[in-house]
Amino acid sequence: MKFLAALLLAFGIGYWSHDRFWTLPDHLNPWVPLSFDTAPGWLTGYKLQRLKSDPAACQAFMSGTPWRYQAVPDRDTGQGCGFSNAIQVRQTSIALSSSFTLSCPAAASLALWERHVLQPAAQATLGTGVRRIEHLGSYSCRNVYGREAGNRSQHATANALDIAGFTLDDGRRISVARQWQGDAPAATFLREVHQGACRFFNGVLGPEYNQAHADHFHLDSGRYRICR
Repeated sequence: MKFLAALLLAFGIGYWSHDRFWTLPDHLNPWVPLSFDTAPGWLTGYKLQRLKSDPAACQAFMSGTPWRYQAVPDRDTGQGCGFSNAIQVRQTSIALSSSFTLSCPAAASLALWERHVLQPAAQATLGTGVRRIEHLGSYSCRNVYGREAGNRSQHATANALDIAGFTLDDGRRISVARQWQGDAPAATFLREVHQGACRFFNGVLGPEYNQAHADHFHLDSGRYRICR
């Protein structure tokens, strides 16, 4: 992390002190804001992390997506529970099984995953797009696995979303619980979108992690990196 910070600082110094002779291309410039349509690059993860400390930049990014949503007031619902810089999502670029509340940084990760992983994978492996996301919820004031004691879940701060499956444009339904195993096109698709989520979310858990995730993908923007 310190190396990355030093590298970014060096880029910054070079850019500002030599702007008459050389300009960083956008995909190498850490100060160019994230774009919904621009293909992700090696700085995308850094820019997503930066949104956590810059609510205005996060809201600006979301305004450039086709999502239907509205900002919601910060809310404290108990010890370690509640949310800030969150949005109420009625529809992403895809229809939803129901609306949900999600932190803006997690929503930004979800938007990029849908645009650059989910839909391309569906077209490549299944020959059609995704029409609807079937989810199990986002915000819930609870501990990890719903235990009485222990650490708070990322769901407790609206920083996670659980996805159980998808409905395709041609009407087919893809279920994590029923179609994760095997080598059928649906299984290939599910593995690709699970692995692709690791490019945008810090926490990605699926059926191979443990039995508790046998029927869904857990996607979160917490502080710890895990892709299982």
